[in-house]
Amino acid sequence: MITPRISNQRAIIDRRALADAIAERVGAEGDKARPAIVELLREALAKGREELARRLREKPSHGTECAQGQAFLIDQLVRVIHDHVVGHVYRASNRSTGERIALVSVGGYGRGEMAPHSDVDIAFLTPTKPTAWCEQVIEAMLYFFWDLGLKVGQSSRSLDEMVRMARSDLTIRTALLEGRYVWGDRALYEESARRFWAEVVTGTERQFVAEKLAERNERHKKLGDSRYVVEPNVKEGKGGLRDLHTLYWIGKYIHKVRDPSELVEVGLLTAAEYRAFRRAENFFWSVRCHLHTVTGRAEDRLTFDLQREVALRMNFADRPGKSAVERFMQYFFLQATQVGSLTGMFLAQLDEQFAKTRVGFFAALRGRRKRKIGAFPIQAEKLGADGDDFFRTDPVRLIEIFLVADREGLEIHPEAMRLARRDCGLIDAAVRRDPRANTMFMELLTSRNDPETALRWMSEAGIFGRFVPDFGRVVAQMQFDMYHHYTVDEHTIRAIGLLSRIEKGEETEQHPLATEVIGKVASRRVLYVATLLHDIAKGRRGDHSILGAEVAMKLCPRLGMSPAETELVAWLVRWHLLMSATAFKRDLADYKTIADFAGRVQSQERLRLLLVLTIVDIRAVGPGIWNSWKRQLLGDLFTSAEEVLRLGHKQHGRAERIAAKKKAVAVLLKERDVLIGTVGRQLGDAYWIAEPEDIIALNLQQMDLSLDEPLTVEAHWYAARGATLVTVLAADHPGLFYRIAGGIHLAGGNIIDARIHTARNGLAVDNFLVQDPLGRPLNEPAQIARLKTAIADALANRVKLLPQLAARPSARPRAEAFEVEPIVIFDNKASNRFTVIEVGARDRPALLSQLARGLFEARLVVHSAHIATYGERAVDTFYVTDLLGEKIEAESRTRAIEKRLIEAAEDRRSRAAAA
Repeated sequence: MITPRISNQRAIIDRRALADAIAERVGAEGDKARPAIVELLREALAKGREELARRLREKPSHGTECAQGQAFLIDQLVRVIHDHVVGHVYRASNRSTGERIALVSVGGYGRGEMAPHSDVDIAFLTPTKPTAWCEQVIEAMLYFFWDLGLKVGQSSRSLDEMVRMARSDLTIRTALLEGRYVWGDRALYEESARRFWAEVVTGTERQFVAEKLAERNERHKKLGDSRYVVEPNVKEGKGGLRDLHTLYWIGKYIHKVRDPSELVEVGLLTAAEYRAFRRAENFFWSVRCHLHTVTGRAEDRLTFDLQREVALRMNFADRPGKSAVERFMQYFFLQATQVGSLTGMFLAQLDEQFAKTRVGFFAALRGRRKRKIGAFPIQAEKLGADGDDFFRTDPVRLIEIFLVADREGLEIHPEAMRLARRDCGLIDAAVRRDPRANTMFMELLTSRNDPETALRWMSEAGIFGRFVPDFGRVVAQMQFDMYHHYTVDEHTIRAIGLLSRIEKGEETEQHPLATEVIGKVASRRVLYVATLLHDIAKGRRGDHSILGAEVAMKLCPRLGMSPAETELVAWLVRWHLLMSATAFKRDLADYKTIADFAGRVQSQERLRLLLVLTIVDIRAVGPGIWNSWKRQLLGDLFTSAEEVLRLGHKQHGRAERIAAKKKAVAVLLKERDVLIGTVGRQLGDAYWIAEPEDIIALNLQQMDLSLDEPLTVEAHWYAARGATLVTVLAADHPGLFYRIAGGIHLAGGNIIDARIHTARNGLAVDNFLVQDPLGRPLNEPAQIARLKTAIADALANRVKLLPQLAARPSARPRAEAFEVEPIVIFDNKASNRFTVIEVGARDRPALLSQLARGLFEARLVVHSAHIATYGERAVDTFYVTDLLGEKIEAESRTRAIEKRLIEAAEDRRSRAAAA
């Protein structure tokens, strides 16, 4: 790479002054000078790093300068150390031809760019097998590097070994591709470079490109295979520095370019694309250098706890509706998108250059053959653009090209994408009003082929955001939380793709109910448009559901939707969170929950649409968010609400519902159905209504076996809900719930649902659904045994719950990067029998246990608890009464309860106990 211009180099390190100081020490102390020399080198390294950190603070966006300065600093230290070792430690006045060493920097260091704590990758080259003198010199230099705390990636090879290993190993070949002379025998380095290009590179160009692209794809898969993951790796992630460097490596390997600017000269990038290359590279280097400086180590992952710090260092500020960190990450993702576009352009040009080298009659014939699909020519089996003014002639073609690509199952030629990206500004108000353009867009959005891919191409070309400006506002926009894995635009496009796959029957195993329901949906266009718009207003001040509905009312008529369709889309956007909130945070056994939900939905068509929209919204949040527990809850709510909507709002009598439940339980119990009339008589109506048939059958048998036992704790894997079912049978007493919850937390469990019952004979029959804190199953025998033991110990008072819970490490340590203000909401309208208390707080170990203790101390009886987590945020809902079974309605009482729960949510008591 061309040597960078680094201003005021001596302020970073004065090599001559350092060498003179070392020579002075050697002269004064002789062989005993080594500790003093190490100290001099250490001081020079620290001073140089501090100077570079100061420059980065003054110019926080000059990352490339910082990276080049770091490489310069290491260069000078390597040279000083080499000269000291050769000149003072192992001085040889009459060296043989074999006693020569060339110091070659490789990898990123060879490119002349290093983050503050990057590895020092250096190759020691010798003419032949290293002599004893060479080995001594190399070893002495390495000890100096290690003493300085540098992490060194080193190799010691002869020229023949270098050639042999570079031929056989892609990583070594790539590292040597960026080899740069640092110090030592210059002639030896020149010979190694000549042999590398003549004996390793020549004739292997196509193989190298194929292997580098395969390596890149494998790297992307390991890191999420998306450039929109919300904790990106700035070096290795999709759209990051390594992708840019891959382009440079390929260009260097094929065209022997010495600097990325020469990629323009060899026709692989345009001048504008090269400027975008440098802009993205400089930004990513800035981020990476800040990461290393903040953490004091080689940290390349932009985690939540670092995002805010780096955003502030790079002078991003808050704006209305969007925080500094969200603006910073949006810019990050825009640059990553740009890198993806550059990669596409680069590889297309490379493909064409390779194609021109092919010979033969048939290849030439293929090159001459022309065919078109409508106005679009086919170029290299891809959809192209006919001339430089193709889109200017008819800007609607900017929409049409993506529709044709989807309809015909073709890729778009990168040159056409380049023109589309350049001409996206042609999409103005007139094009947005054009009926042809809107019809084409709707046809693409609701395509039965692969709308996800075509819409992603459309977005990356800048067309999507221009045609739907509200979508343009959420392009590359992240949500600063641990729940959402992708940016808003990527989440939306993934949701549309999932919707399409459900409709085609490709997701039957994961989503059997949605697959069945979507076939009954009458308003197919409404469902796709609602999926597009459900998060369209995120990042604005106010409720994004309400604001999104307003966007829908304006946009849908433009897209050619009728007033009825428009109203239905707006309703879905406004209430797209209703079904998940009801299913996950309310008691579905409480009839009023179902009645209120059905009253809001009002029609079976809305219910079907809302179910499918809810499912694709949750699934598209990210991996691991969807599980069988959520599937079951949504299915239960859908079935119950559908029955109400189908049969009207008349409530079935409790007696009829209980009789039907007992009949179903009898079928499950078979010859033991007599238990319904024996131990089952101890259970009240609320129990029979609340619990599903299979759990009732299980509880009855457990109660029968434990008549003489003071405590029974049972636990087993409950596949229907994707969780472990824990049942506790014990004499009911105040504080039972919080002690059980504490025992479950101590065993490493996390309660996701709880139903608390008291039989007529005073026996508590409590059922809990438990997973680990990250939503994974607890189904190993050892895990289940630990659960049972911990609960028994907690109930027997054999453990001190408060200090032990306080000492447990957080399963989500990165949650501490977020500020979640606790909130307590009382709702006396959600249930006819209970007061519903909803507590929102930052998720942490034993939150539920401490909230349950707070409710116990407030003299409340918990009848059911429902736990939902959204990344770092937990929402725990309790159905409670006072000790007399009444709702909590006095304002003074609710204020006192709120204060107690806020203290529990803030963990004040645990912190005091731990202290």
